[in-house]
Formats: sequence, C-alpha cells, structure tokens
Amino acid sequence: MDESWRTATRLPVITDALLGSEADPRVQELMAALGGHPANVKEQLVGEPAYRSRRLQFASGAEMITHDDALVAVALHAAPTEFAPEGFDLPQLIPGLSKTSTLADLREAIQAPRAPGGLGFMLDGAYAEPGWRNNRGWNEQGNLLSITFTVESPQRACRPQDDNCSLCSDLLVRQNSPGGGVDVERTIASLSFAAAAGVISESPRWVPLADLQQLHASRLMERVESQLSCTACKRIICLTLYRESPPTFEYTVYNEARQRPLELIPPVEQWGDDARIAQDREAMHYVDHQPGSWFLVEQQGSLFFEARYVRNSMMDSSALIRLDQAETDAYGSGGRDYLSELAKRMDRSGPYKDESPYFQRDLYRGPESDAWTRNFAAAVVNHTWIAEQRRRL
Repeated sequence: MDESWRTATRLPVITDALLGSEADPRVQELMAALGGHPANVKEQLVGEPAYRSRRLQFASGAEMITHDDALVAVALHAAPTEFAPEGFDLPQLIPGLSKTSTLADLREAIQAPRAPGGLGFMLDGAYAEPGWRNNRGWNEQGNLLSITFTVESPQRACRPQDDNCSLCSDLLVRQNSPGGGVDVERTIASLSFAAAAGVISESPRWVPLADLQQLHASRLMERVESQLSCTACKRIICLTLYRESPPTFEYTVYNEARQRPLELIPPVEQWGDDARIAQDREAMHYVDHQPGSWFLVEQQGSLFFEARYVRNSMMDSSALIRLDQAETDAYGSGGRDYLSELAKRMDRSGPYKDESPYFQRDLYRGPESDAWTRNFAAAVVNHTWIAEQRRRL
C-alpha cells in the first residue's frame, strides 16, 4: 500500500495516536499539536450497554473523541467553530491544503489510496473522511467543512461525531436506579414522540414500537426488536427486549441493522389485546409470494399485488396495484401461475413509464405512497428474503 502520506504530511501524529488513552504519550503529543489543553470537554453515556463518549474541542478548530478512554476519532474543522472562529489551519498537518481545497486537491495533498465506497482515504488501518457543505460540491472551492480520522470505515460503523446528534442522542431514557439500564416504557414514549414529530422514522420491517411490550410480555419470542432511523445522522436505533436478558438500546449503520436476527412474529391473536386484534382485522395480510418476483396480500376483501420490475441494468423496483375484478377472477381460476404471468406483463410494460397501463395504478406513486409502503411492508414482514436470512443468524 502506498504510504507516501507518512512523509508528505504530519498525519502520523493523528493515526499513530488512534485507540490510545488520553495518558498515552502519542495522544499527549497529538494534543500538543492540536493546541494543548482543550477549550471545552463534553461527556455523555451512549446507548445501553453504555459506553462513555468524551469530546475534547480545541481552540485551534480540532476535536478529539474517545470511547471509554480510547481515542476513536480526530476531526480537523476547516469551517469556523464555536471555539475557533477561523477554523483549523490545515497546512499545519497537511502541506498544500487550504480551506478552499477540492477533492482533487485533497487527493494530491494527502497522497493516500482512496477508500472503497466513499470519498475518503485509507491511512494504514485508519480512515480520513472529508465533510462537505450539504454533502456535495466536493469539486468546487469553499465547500470543505472538515476532515475526520477514524479507526473504522465510516460506511461500516457509526461515526463517533454522531454521539452528540441533536435529534437522536437523547432519546434513551435510563432507569433511576443504581444499576441504570433502559426504562422501557419511557424510552418507547420518547421514541414514539420523536417519530410522530418526524425526527426519526420507524421501520415497518421490524416490530412496531406500539407492539413491543405486548409481544415481549407474551414470551413467545426470544428477542423483540424495533428499529428506527434518524433523519439527521442516519444511524439506526435498535431497541431490543429479551426474554431472559436486560433490554438494549444500540446505534448501528444500515447494513449492520438489517442483518440483526428477528424471529417469526407470531399472529396477533396469540399476544395482542382486544383492541390490537380488532385493529389487525382492518390491516393488510400476507397471502402468497414468489421469491424475487411478487407478493399477494389481502385487505378487507380486496387483493393487492406487488411485482418487481427491472428499470435498467443497475436498478430494479416494485409496483403495487389493487387487482381489479377481472384480475381477481383470473387469479381465482389460474392461481399462482396467473400471478407469475401478470408479474411478467407488468415488468415488460415498464411500470415507471407514463404509457404503461400500470403506471397510474401503482399505489407507490400516489399521494399516500408512504402509507401503502408501510402497511404492505408490515404485512409481509415474516416472508421477505431478508427476513429469512435474519432467522438464520
């Protein structure tokens, strides 16, 4: 691996300090390079089981973040901060760089391999990830906000700087007891309020927050989990109740969250109260599916059909239609073979085109598309390909 950056820059003072404690001589050397004593220090517990996040902010415009006294991130803020009106002097550590640098300028100055799947760079086990104004404009001068150095790939782990996310970092409510832990009822209320406000979004592919406690109380599942996504930092919040263990509250990235295990969710009649069972009678219900091709669901006597279609060599999608009377009758006589042929016709028609007979019928394109997506996903939650993979974990 090309390690020109070790001699072309002073970045080893950062990378060699990562994972060290504040008392480590390499971390002390880094602190001196960043301006000595921090101008401000923030501390908080994150998640449950909890780790202590400590944020050291320097008057130079730099920042260090530790998790349980291990240095996990260093940020150099090119843009002004509360404690550094001029921002960090980037040439101090990366000669040839300035606040007006573009991505091409970064590549030339840092002289390190690009990291896969992003705009960052690999630095001998560490990662350098530039931040841009509105997450774009990296080829235009003046959009560089910061460069953050981490021990884990930003695509594979939550960013340490999101420990203090203004929207989702305070949603966990802890018990007022010596042992702490998750106050489940108040945390669910906190999450529900945030979801109603649009701050976070609840995944319909997991257990709804409203069902979490009833399902857990039934003891029919080993673990019951709700997942919610933050609209700001994009972390996935996983609130999990276990049959034999204390509840957990964890932040993960999307790929990690979707691979967490989830058992089959039992029929609501086995665990819901009368009100929840009555509500279920009005909901969509799974009928049948052909893996990778189509799903059929029913709601109060009407049949709804979701079929996958190919848009181009890089993208496929799905259309959801309500079967009309002729299609319903044809399904009654032709069964699954008819539905497979219908899915092929929809694919050939290009349902994303105005001229397709299915374009206007696609419920995912209408004004209530979000509700249709949510209700359909809840109906097939036990039957998707990813659900099968989760049950194998």
